[in-house]
Amino acid sequence: MPALAPSTAFRWLLAPATSAPHRGNAIALAALRILLGLLWLYNVSWKRPPDFGRSSGSGLYGFTKDAVDHPVFPPYSWIVDTLVLPNFAAFGWMVLIVETLLAVLLLTGTFVRIAALVGVGQSLAIGLSVAQTPGEWPWSYWLMIGAHLVLVLGVSGAFLAVDGARADGRSAALTTPPVRLLQLWGVVVGVAGVVALLLGVGSSPFTASGAALGGSGLSISLGRYNLVAAVLLIVVAALMVAAATLRRSMLAMAAAGIAVLAALSLYVQLPWTDPLLGGNNTSAAFLLCAALVSAMLAPLLHARSGQEAHAHS
Repeated sequence: MPALAPSTAFRWLLAPATSAPHRGNAIALAALRILLGLLWLYNVSWKRPPDFGRSSGSGLYGFTKDAVDHPVFPPYSWIVDTLVLPNFAAFGWMVLIVETLLAVLLLTGTFVRIAALVGVGQSLAIGLSVAQTPGEWPWSYWLMIGAHLVLVLGVSGAFLAVDGARADGRSAALTTPPVRLLQLWGVVVGVAGVVALLLGVGSSPFTASGAALGGSGLSISLGRYNLVAAVLLIVVAALMVAAATLRRSMLAMAAAGIAVLAALSLYVQLPWTDPLLGGNNTSAAFLLCAALVSAMLAPLLHARSGQEAHAHS
């Protein structure tokens, strides 16, 4: 990539990560992007507010303290010991927000270059914290950094991505149209809701820890959902599919609004009490994926509907 002026570089970061790649390359990069999104989606589940493991010395606090106990880069260890650990609650929320954004943006393919660049930084920070901890494999973090760099420089937002849908016809043969992308996400959310509903049959509708979609065995999860949350997922999915099928942006915005409110309810309740939806941070991030896709694609549905009406007039 040639040298870019700061303003040009910023526009490049914000632009859809599309051009004219070989179809196989676009699909492979989309698979890598989704895989990394699933990595972050799973790993937000154990970053638990309000103290993020400080009281027990475990969880995020324990891993962060490894930067001091098992230094990788002494200046970084000093920063952690002097600035991070004394203000750990704020740091924990920052990590949760950053990693949630990484999961949501990478899975949905939205502002992929920015997300991947943040992923490089976050992977580096994790490596500097734990790479020398006994039992860790330092190459894990080199590979994470490298994988995110591939997304920064590659055409990783063309296929199955919001970036592709907002690319105004660039690489049209490879990008996923807004209607199809919204339908696809609606199906994914709907299947998640149906599976959660089936797994939760016989349990209390408001059980504090709902059925798990995935688990720790393979470190892949879409979150936990009780029966009420499962029904909510199905409602959101139905609105997404209906919005795409009928080309109605208001239905997509309704889906986005419901999903955002559900995610916010989890974030508000999880630090202090059992959540009404029986979910965790991963559940909230998955709901935010549905919300972001719906909100970003809603105006594109309206534009498409207007174009078709004009063509038929």
